[in-house]
Amino acid sequence: MTNVVAINRKELLNKVPLSDRTIFDMEKRGEFPQRFCLSNRVVAWDLAEVNAWLESRKNTRGNSQDAALSPAMQVAGR
Repeated sequence: MTNVVAINRKELLNKVPLSDRTIFDMEKRGEFPQRFCLSNRVVAWDLAEVNAWLESRKNTRGNSQDAALSPAMQVAGR
């Protein structure tokens, strides 16, 4: 059996510098690890999944920063 280390919303927001709403939207699009329910009122995220997501984002930084920007932002920044 695998040991899961669950982190709460406060711990997640300390680790990932995105807003609650951005994380929620990314979860809905399948771009961020999914939360899971611990009780009717408490949700958590798997720390290993969050760390893997952060690593994957970190590894893409060397490719092209323009790829993360919308076309309008790419043009405006030039």
